[in-house]
Amino acid sequence: MTDARSFAPQPRALTYSTGGAATPVVEEHAFPDDFASVLEHATVHRSTIGCIIPAYNEEESIAQVIEALLGQTRVPDVIHVVVNNTSDATVKIASEYSGPHEITTELGEQFTEVFVHDIGKNPDKKVGALNYGYSLVEGYDYLLGVDGDTIADSKAVEYLETEAVSDSRIGGISAIYTIDDKPIKGMIARFLTAGQRTQFAAFNLQNLLRGRNMAVLGGQFSIFSTNALREAMKQNHQVTPWVKDSEVEDSLLSLQIKSAGYLTKISPYARANVGGMTTLSGYDAQQVKWTYGAIELMWPGQRGDTKGQPFHPNLRLRWFENFGMLTNLFVRVAFLTLLAGSLSINAFVFSPLWLIPPVVAMLLNLRIARTMASVDRTDVLFAILFFPAELFMWIRISHFVRSWTRFLSRKKVDNWAMQAKAERGGGLGHWTPMVVLIAVAIALAVIWVLVGPMVQSSILWIGWPIVGVVTVLQTLLMFSKLVRRHHGYKV
Repeated sequence: MTDARSFAPQPRALTYSTGGAATPVVEEHAFPDDFASVLEHATVHRSTIGCIIPAYNEEESIAQVIEALLGQTRVPDVIHVVVNNTSDATVKIASEYSGPHEITTELGEQFTEVFVHDIGKNPDKKVGALNYGYSLVEGYDYLLGVDGDTIADSKAVEYLETEAVSDSRIGGISAIYTIDDKPIKGMIARFLTAGQRTQFAAFNLQNLLRGRNMAVLGGQFSIFSTNALREAMKQNHQVTPWVKDSEVEDSLLSLQIKSAGYLTKISPYARANVGGMTTLSGYDAQQVKWTYGAIELMWPGQRGDTKGQPFHPNLRLRWFENFGMLTNLFVRVAFLTLLAGSLSINAFVFSPLWLIPPVVAMLLNLRIARTMASVDRTDVLFAILFFPAELFMWIRISHFVRSWTRFLSRKKVDNWAMQAKAERGGGLGHWTPMVVLIAVAIALAVIWVLVGPMVQSSILWIGWPIVGVVTVLQTLLMFSKLVRRHHGYKV
């Protein structure tokens, strides 16, 4: 087996031109040649970057977000905080940073100015704030979108700009996202954060290993070429980059940029900590909104003018994710049903081979955890204890079921409003899948008792081989991911 240390980081020199003397910056990471060569030989002109921060009730984080941007080695040329529908002190806190700022960094003297816009009641919510911000920076070379709870590493903007300038084909680049779990308190909050960190790590790693092609340029911290935005708007007959008739405005814009002939990438260097969900209701509402919106993009002929594009390259990963969740649901429900049926008629026979799938799953989770740049004890325990990861999978399955049920019902729901309500502590919808599961279990138990012994034996005789075959295939897929080379990437 190849020693993992063979992919250990090596120092590289990056030269960044600011119009004066070039300043050498020593970087501590080495990645595949395609990106390392960009940094190693990059001498770029001073492009212009306009930053937009759509903010809704972000009083707890907005100060850190702005300070992180002002602390960048490459400071955006202008920062617009667009506050919408807020009911807290976001405007007051952000306004403390408004005005011009002269900053000295390792790249030289830099100037930026912070503007705070309170646009009041905005029916288009985040999309409206983003489009308002776009109108303020459309004359710049690049638009940097930053969520109101995202804290970027000090070199994040520098890395994104360096690669964007190096290749005119790039329409947008996303940073690597994770969640800072150090300030998180409480058992449920820490459990959910550990699961989300693993979820982010797996998603980011998958995109990095796919040629760094990013299916979704997340609004958390991504830079867009304004030329690419204009071309996407032109091709789709839009007057703004983001449209309001999609639950996942960032995914739709990423598709449009890709369809316009541009590349959508993920940076292996730029990093940012995003705000995670610390309650079951909040996490449920967020995931249902994201999954529901992704289904709308996959399925032809959805609401508004958001045409379904089931075969779009950016959606292949979405199809695999949904098929994977369906498989996970089937295997778990079928296994528990057949196990209960076997025990009820004393036909259960344990086989040590049954331990192989959970062991492979634990090893895969551990390997994903080890790829995290900020891996800690909680991440490792989450992976190797099996039960936390398994419980988190059941929670994700519930989101999958709720999203598809809501979509197939054709019921019009404001998922943005439902997420906001859940984050405030309202709503009990996240318990619905558990209630349904219990009801289904009771119904199956009654049916099992009513059918005769011959039918029971037939069900077990047919069911176990089917579950066995699906489980074997699923285990082989996990094993292939387990042994796949990661090329030194850290997420």
